[in-house]
Amino acid sequence: MTNPIEEKIKVGITQGDINGIGMEVIIKTLLDNKIVELCTPIVYGSPKVVAYHRKALNIPNFSLNNIKGPEEANPKRANIINVLDDNVRVELGKSTQMAGESSFLALEKAVADLRDGKIDVLVTAPINKHNIFSENFKFTGHTEYITSICNPQGSSLMLMVGHQLKIGVLTNHVPVNQIAALVTEERIMEKLRIMNQTLLEDFGIAKPTIAVLGLNPHAGDNGLIGSEEQNIIIPALEKARKENIMALGPFSADGLFGSGNFSKFDAILAMYHDQGLIPFKALVFDEGINFSAGLPVIRTSPAHGTAYEIAGENKASETSFRSALYLAIDIYHNRKQYKEIVKNQLKQEDIQELLDKVGE
Repeated sequence: MTNPIEEKIKVGITQGDINGIGMEVIIKTLLDNKIVELCTPIVYGSPKVVAYHRKALNIPNFSLNNIKGPEEANPKRANIINVLDDNVRVELGKSTQMAGESSFLALEKAVADLRDGKIDVLVTAPINKHNIFSENFKFTGHTEYITSICNPQGSSLMLMVGHQLKIGVLTNHVPVNQIAALVTEERIMEKLRIMNQTLLEDFGIAKPTIAVLGLNPHAGDNGLIGSEEQNIIIPALEKARKENIMALGPFSADGLFGSGNFSKFDAILAMYHDQGLIPFKALVFDEGINFSAGLPVIRTSPAHGTAYEIAGENKASETSFRSALYLAIDIYHNRKQYKEIVKNQLKQEDIQELLDKVGE
């Protein structure tokens, strides 16, 4: 019989910006003994940074098991892989070059282990895009970096996940004056395919329905306020439905959210960052999760940022981070179950084909 402990998945956790609230929400999450019953946590960071934050938060009874690699992880404890040297310096509430370098070293090692199958899923604590941006990290966020490593020839979708609300973004972190040029049939179809598949595979939704927002006010008002809806978005939706992707719209963002009709859909595709994330964070900020959909690996993150202004003050809520960890575990199991269902369906099709031949 297989030992249940051996079946627990390994959850990689990156420390994020060492001067923000990342380590605080990690510590608060791992203080819950239920976590090690569900998974084997492996923090990528620095024991020195952990000790600094533990002292600042006045949490004496917390420790991590030091290991050199995921294969050494103790399944009964939370573990840590040291990716920094002892010269690391924490300066709470400040954006520093050292914080950026520390963020990248933790992320680089964790993503490499994720890609190589040494850990099963990854949960990333918040980074500061300004201090991490360097020769090694020329990306606008976690999603873009992880996609470049784990799916270099493909694409991904930034999907914000909350209770009964999932919002994907067509154009991630781009200036507003560049959005319209990026709204194309090809891009809409690409994101809709990813969204539809992730709803099926990662969330176990059998026949997902997707609401697609318009680009312009009032979704273009039948061409009176812009032509993107008529010329680009509607033709893309017609193509999607021919592929059995139930994508409806385009809807006016204020109308869809203001009326509460967003709850009738399994997910929403927004045209740009603020169009989707403003209503998302207004509705489910405390529990919000950022999921990188469309990748062969699983990565989640809390929806909040580094929150320098409250770093070290024991004010940060771990709710979003804990939710991100739970979602990563759920998606891992959902993907396994989906693969079994697909495999069994294929077997059934083979049996039916054989029976048809015998019948002939």
